Amino acid sequence: MSASDGDRLCAELARRAAAGAEEALCDVSGVHPPHLTAVDALARLCLTARRTGCRLRLHRPPPQLRALLTLVGLAEPLGLTEAPDPTAGGEQSAP
Repeated sequence: MSASDGDRLCAELARRAAAGAEEALCDVSGVHPPHLTAVDALARLCLTARRTGCRLRLHRPPPQLRALLTLVGLAEPLGLTEAPDPTAGGEQSAP
């Protein structure tokens, strides 16, 4: 994930929300190893989702990414405060 991916993903989320989407699913299983560029993109996605009224759901966050998001204080805003439910495929949601 690069810095330009964050811009692109936020624009796509805003476009979908403007078209009426109420929920967006973001598969983060490929963010390995986790890095601050990904954290920045996820924080911006969370803000974009809140601003547009669209619910952001993270799908299959790796344990290392969950730990990094917790360390920087973004686990709660991104809805990752609970342990993943193995029956739900690790899907988490941001309010």
